[in-house]
Amino acid sequence: MAAYGLYTHIQSNRRRSVALLIGLFFLVYVLVFAGALLAEAMSIPDAPLDYLVQAAIHDLRIAAPVATVGTILWVLIAYKFHQRMIDAVTGAHQVTRAEEPRLYNLLENLCISRGITMPTLRIAEDDALNAFATGLNEKQYSITVTRGLLGALDGAEMEAVLGHELTHIRNGDVRMLVIAVVIAGVISFFGEMVFRLFFQGARFGGFGGRRSSDNDRKGGGGAAIAIVIALVLIVVAWLLSIVIRFALSRRREYLADAGAVELTKNPDAMISALRKIENRGELATANSSVMEMCVDNPRQGFSDIFATHPSVDARVEALVKFAGGHDPGPIALEPPADEQGQIEGEAPQGPWSTGPQPGNAAQAPGSQGPWGAAPASDKPFLPNRSPLDDSSGGSTPR
Repeated sequence: MAAYGLYTHIQSNRRRSVALLIGLFFLVYVLVFAGALLAEAMSIPDAPLDYLVQAAIHDLRIAAPVATVGTILWVLIAYKFHQRMIDAVTGAHQVTRAEEPRLYNLLENLCISRGITMPTLRIAEDDALNAFATGLNEKQYSITVTRGLLGALDGAEMEAVLGHELTHIRNGDVRMLVIAVVIAGVISFFGEMVFRLFFQGARFGGFGGRRSSDNDRKGGGGAAIAIVIALVLIVVAWLLSIVIRFALSRRREYLADAGAVELTKNPDAMISALRKIENRGELATANSSVMEMCVDNPRQGFSDIFATHPSVDARVEALVKFAGGHDPGPIALEPPADEQGQIEGEAPQGPWSTGPQPGNAAQAPGSQGPWGAAPASDKPFLPNRSPLDDSSGGSTPR
């Protein structure tokens, strides 16, 4: 099989995918322990800290099988239905060769040239300029292109974008991103559930308010400390789920750009595509998880610290430096055809224009002009009679 990209990066992504799945279960168990510690602290407010910790560990052992089964079910549902969920968010639909022959042929040619199993092709009905790949295995891999991108890029630029997404698929970036999104969803769900139970319990006076025995109560007063520890664990688990997504190296975008150049042998096309996509890629209905899969994820200001994509300038600079491309600088795009027609239709009319004049909407189409009615036909103007004709009885000037 022909190889492209960096094998070390591919192997690293495989190891990270396994580590992410293991980390998912670890974070779920941390949340379950934190929830149990909160419940024990609210139920036995006068118990010492060590007693509450031991009780929470005992609760964790009981709840761990349920949490494990729930997490596995969540992962299986995401494995089976994640594409449908993404399509529902972005409004994407699968297309065939008959529907989009140019796009389909570009993707097929790239796959044939490198012996790659062709992913399914989808179009998102969005005016934004972006594309992304999804899937967890060869049978699920899919590339989605927005309608706006399809209309803005020429054939070479579109081929470069498709090569970029194919490189993400082959390098394992897509699988790792989907797993990271699943982890974030699970942790957010469990964290929110624990918080809701805690605040509802605090609102209604705790979880029963039972008292510990005299032996257990020696050195009591650990409930407040236990609550603080539990809340810290929940926050840390939630932050780790976010950090996992941000820790996905920005290097993957540089490698995908390089893979696109290797597939197409055209660095200028990749650079031009990035310049056209720059600051035009925000999908109206997509959440942050979907935007992290896109060719470009626009970020501004402080949020750039947590961006999963390097800036377009940095990516273009790398292509110019290492692939020999030429940077045209920011590219201004023409408005869509319908908007262009509307703009042209609103151009100001002159006194000899054939169009209706402002403030004179009732005027007939053939009556414009300062010297009376204009001819209705497209023939040149001719007088009704010759100026030398004296049939009317008048005298002809000598």
